[in-house]
Amino acid sequence: MKYVEEYRDPELVRKLRVALQNTAEKKWNVMEVCGGQTHTIMKYGINDLLPPNLNLLHGPGCPVCVTPIEYIDAAIEIAMNENVILASYGDMLRVRGSNFDLLSAKGNGADVRIVYSPLDAIKLAQKYKEKNIVFFAIGFETTAPANGQAVLLAKRLELKNFFLLSAHVLVPPALRLLLRDNRTKINAILAAGHVCSVMGYEEYIDIAEEFGVPIIVTGFEPTDILEGILMAVKQLEKGITRVENQYRRVVVKEGNIEGKKIINQVFNVVDRAWRGMGIIPQSGLEIKEEYSDYNALEKFPLTFKENINNKLVCIAGEVLRGIKKPFECLYFRKECSPEHPIGAPMVSSEGACAAYYHYYKNKTLTYE
Repeated sequence: MKYVEEYRDPELVRKLRVALQNTAEKKWNVMEVCGGQTHTIMKYGINDLLPPNLNLLHGPGCPVCVTPIEYIDAAIEIAMNENVILASYGDMLRVRGSNFDLLSAKGNGADVRIVYSPLDAIKLAQKYKEKNIVFFAIGFETTAPANGQAVLLAKRLELKNFFLLSAHVLVPPALRLLLRDNRTKINAILAAGHVCSVMGYEEYIDIAEEFGVPIIVTGFEPTDILEGILMAVKQLEKGITRVENQYRRVVVKEGNIEGKKIINQVFNVVDRAWRGMGIIPQSGLEIKEEYSDYNALEKFPLTFKENINNKLVCIAGEVLRGIKKPFECLYFRKECSPEHPIGAPMVSSEGACAAYYHYYKNKTLTYE
């Protein structure tokens, strides 16, 4: 497959592996931020290709996983209203709130539907004019332009029954929190290529300088990951700390100008709770006052509680912070599985626990 197979080329993978073995002399911890990168690492056995002195930490880069309990509770409460159709992505239906998930709410009579984009929710609003359509918007900066565009489209179409429940989160503030956490020993970071395709990587320059860590904007294929790690290790071994762009075929420094304009037009930056990480200042996006007619939190009276503690037994917070690996959880592959998930990282295909469940010591594809 053109533009894919060349980034999975076994010979190039072997060359990158040898380069890493010849370059990495000290012990280093490299965190990949994105859950898609974690999935690639586990699926292709990249962990096993690294020299033993290189350790990969898995970060909070799964939007389903970091959506906090209180937003799940809010979505469920809204969905249980009469004349409401709540639309979201399939994974979100199985993420547990304080008591149950959206799929259970659907079983209890709520009209909850799976969609593949916010435009699908716009179509629902056009089709069911007597219903209030609420799109549960999650994700990092990557999906924010499309969700902002949906608000602008709803206004242009003069839709009175379309609303957005925004649970958007921003990556740079979370990285700052992790780098300040003494429990997470991060020497370098692989930044998520899709986030940077929207936002660019100018924000990361100050982070690299402040914390003295190399940050490599990295893609999602095996050779992307290995090259990103190699670029990070070369910096670490030389005592250099700067931002580099491995994902040059997609990402430019300034990002997507039009996409960022939409984000700035529709959303304000606010404090936001992250599952397992608490409230991170200036790490979320909320709809601006001038578009409050499309804000689900303005439309529906909620018993909305911030920063509810997760009383579940899983170690999702420590997994999302890169402190522990999924197999260190007592419930991994026992009580907790993709069919019966205890925590959010086991629900999403981008969750670290789900990736480990499918591929850890059970890999079907490898470059050995």
